[in-house]
Amino acid sequence: MVLVLLGVLAVFAAPRLFNSSDVYARGFHDETLAYLRYAQKAAIAQRRMVCATFDTTATPNTLTLTMESPPNAPAAVVCNVNLTGPKGESPAKVAAKSGVAYSSATSLIFNGLGQPVSSARAPFSTSTTIQIATVSSTITVEAATGYVHD
Repeated sequence: MVLVLLGVLAVFAAPRLFNSSDVYARGFHDETLAYLRYAQKAAIAQRRMVCATFDTTATPNTLTLTMESPPNAPAAVVCNVNLTGPKGESPAKVAAKSGVAYSSATSLIFNGLGQPVSSARAPFSTSTTIQIATVSSTITVEAATGYVHD
């Protein structure tokens, strides 16, 4: 009986343990989620616009956080100052491992209240989603509050 159970576990568990791209993809998903939450909190703390820019054309795909200077400029949002990341890196940046990529991602701007806005400072009317290939759950940024969750 023990051998049968070990055989069944080997058939189903072994591929999961040795498929590192799934592990890297989930880790990239979680890191992206954390950095988007960090961007929203930084926008509130700094009382200025914080931009979360996705580069899906680069290899590896990246997410970079920058902020606007000076705060509350009247025209379109221009994020031209690197935001220091939670690990002390400047700019705050998340890079995908080999074989992992965003399947859909839209760059975001968080205002001083933590809400997502357009480059013309208009609030979003619908929630935004970010998807990483091979990860079943999506990252959602709520339009009214800027709440980032999966």
